Amino acid sequence: MTAAPPTTGVVDTDVHCAPATIAALTPYLEPYWRTYIQDGGVSLSPTQGGAYPPQAPTSATPAARAAGAVPATTVDELRTGLLDPAGLSTAVLNCTTSFHCNRNPYYEAALTRAVNDWLVTEWLDRDDRLRASMVVPTLDTEAAVAEIERIGGHPGFVQVLLPVRADVPWGNKRHHPMLQAAAAHDLVVGLHAWGRIGNAATPTGITHTYLEDYLGNSQLIVQAQVTSLVTEGVFTRVPQLRVVLAECGFSWLPTLLWRFDKDWKGVWREVPWLDGRPSEVVRRHIRLTTSPAHLPRDPAQVRQVLDLLDAAAMLLHASDHPHDHGTGGDRLLAALTGPERERVQSRNAIDWYRLDR
Repeated sequence: MTAAPPTTGVVDTDVHCAPATIAALTPYLEPYWRTYIQDGGVSLSPTQGGAYPPQAPTSATPAARAAGAVPATTVDELRTGLLDPAGLSTAVLNCTTSFHCNRNPYYEAALTRAVNDWLVTEWLDRDDRLRASMVVPTLDTEAAVAEIERIGGHPGFVQVLLPVRADVPWGNKRHHPMLQAAAAHDLVVGLHAWGRIGNAATPTGITHTYLEDYLGNSQLIVQAQVTSLVTEGVFTRVPQLRVVLAECGFSWLPTLLWRFDKDWKGVWREVPWLDGRPSEVVRRHIRLTTSPAHLPRDPAQVRQVLDLLDAAAMLLHASDHPHDHGTGGDRLLAALTGPERERVQSRNAIDWYRLDR
C-alpha cells in the first residue's frame, strides 16, 4: 500500500476502532497464542466496559449509536458512521484494545503485533483516507522497539500509541530507546487517555469513584507525563520527537506551563540539560487534541483560554468518535477565526503527522 496524501479537508486525529471479539485477532496470532487464548479463556471487551460502559452518556453520540457498533469494528461501519457524513479527508485510527491486557509481557507483545497486522489488513488496506496509530508493548522496552522496527515503516502508520496511565512515567530513562525508535521512523508518539486500570489515578492512592478516576486522566496523570517528558530530558536527547496528547483535554496547559516556568527558574540545577523555559520545550514538541474541550460557557472567556494556549498552533482537531463530550467542541470552533479554524481542523495535523509527505 502507498498512502495517498490528504486532499484539502478536515483531518480527524482521534477516531476509535476495535476488534469485535478476540476472534477477530486470532488470524494474526501465532499458533501458540491462539491455544493460549482458547485454553486459558482469555477474552477482550474492547467495545464494552472500561472507561466507556455501553449505556453511559459519554460512550457515544446519538449519531454514533444509530450507526451501529461503538466503536467501529469494520471499515464499513466507520464509513457510514463518520468518514462519509463528516466528509473527512483523513482519519487517524486509535485502537486501545491492548491498553488493558494482562501482566504477561510475552502475551502483550503478541497481542500488539496482532492488533497492528489487523489494522493494516482490515483498515488501512481498505480505505485511503485512513491512517493509524501502531500499538506497542508497555511492559518490555526491547519488544516495543522491535515492533516499531518491524512495522513502523508502513506508510499508513503515523503514530506510536501509548496509554497515558502507565507503570512508570514515559519520560523515564528506561523508555528512551522506544521513543528514539519512534522518532527515527518519523512517527509521532501519542499519549492517549486511560491505560492500566490497576494503577492509581492520583499521586496519593487509588480512587474510590468513577468520577475521581475520570477526572484524574485529564488532569493529574497527563500533567505528570508532560512534566516527566520535559524534565527527564527526552526532547534534548531526541530533538526530533513529536508528541500528541489525545483525549486528555487542553485547557489545563496554560496554568501548568506558568507554574513549570516559575519553579524551573528556582531549581534549574536539577535539570541542567534544559537550556530554555519548559513552556518553550512543550510548544516545540507537544500538541493536544480538541476533544474533550473543557471550556466555559461565556464566548469571551473561551477566547481568553484559547489565546493563553495559542490554540491555533497547539491544537489538532479530534472527534474522539464515537464518544460524546458535549458541546465544548462547538464552542471552541465558534471562537476561532476562519484561518485559525483551518489550521486546527486541517493544517496542523497535516504538518505534525507529515500527512503530505
